Amino acid sequence: MNFQQLRSIREAARRGYNLTEVANALFTSQPGVSRQIRELEEELGVEIFERNGKRLTGLTEPGKGILHIIDRLLLEAENLRQASQEYTGEKRGTLAIATTHTQARYVLPEVVQDFRSAFPAVRIALQQSSPEHIAEWVISGKSDVGIATEGLSQFDELVSFPCYSWNHVIVVPQEHPLAQRESVSLEDLASQPLITYDIGFTGRSHIDDAFNQAGLATDIVLTAMDSDVIQQYVTLGLGVGIVASMAAEHSLQPGLKCMDAGHLFAPNVTRLAVRRGAYLRSYIYEFILRFAPQLRRADIEAALNVAKT
Repeated sequence: MNFQQLRSIREAARRGYNLTEVANALFTSQPGVSRQIRELEEELGVEIFERNGKRLTGLTEPGKGILHIIDRLLLEAENLRQASQEYTGEKRGTLAIATTHTQARYVLPEVVQDFRSAFPAVRIALQQSSPEHIAEWVISGKSDVGIATEGLSQFDELVSFPCYSWNHVIVVPQEHPLAQRESVSLEDLASQPLITYDIGFTGRSHIDDAFNQAGLATDIVLTAMDSDVIQQYVTLGLGVGIVASMAAEHSLQPGLKCMDAGHLFAPNVTRLAVRRGAYLRSYIYEFILRFAPQLRRADIEAALNVAKT
């Protein structure tokens, strides 16, 4: 039994049993992956995967239990590597942060700047995507920390912590009729072409939920991941924008007016997640505490080591 065999099993399950993708991820050949899987099955005396001819189609019942053990073994192997670097006083390394564009653009710069001043030998890798991909990256070990909205709390493999809450705001050209209103209603917005985030990004579900619960149809004419892009199209007169409050606070484009929407849409909670059972280097804790100073290291350590029931 070796780690390459274990990684082949894990990646096959993660990548939908597509051995070409597994081979690419492990920088090897497809026949090599097949051989690693078959050799471990022969050593264990059990079929881990269901097959249709030579093609893998799923996990057997024993395979599901074995995969869980393999995940733990590979996680502990990575924990051992991280611990050895920590205990030998090695202060260098990479902090991989998976997050959304909004967090990376508007919230993280000051935190990253402060962290870099304290840990100049640590390289930071910012990876931007949707909350679902962010969760996958943290679970797989590609990222150390994930920062996104409430969706991170839905994954059993992760431990997530609430960091801060925020609301959406409405942005319109200063000459727009809605700009003259003291307060804007959902009915007002539903009568306008709207520009907001892609589904799955930056609290979009709370926007959709509000209109659905009010029984209002919407005309969403353009969506984007980037608040700056949304604002740009609002300035062109394509519609009324709904963006995250921090985007408008940090970079409201000239000619636009920002209007409160806290009474229209449910508040959003930004969460920070790490993989359950992972060993975190001291500098990772330091980053977390800079991002969410209300947290305590002891509480994070305790939560990491609690098994999900």
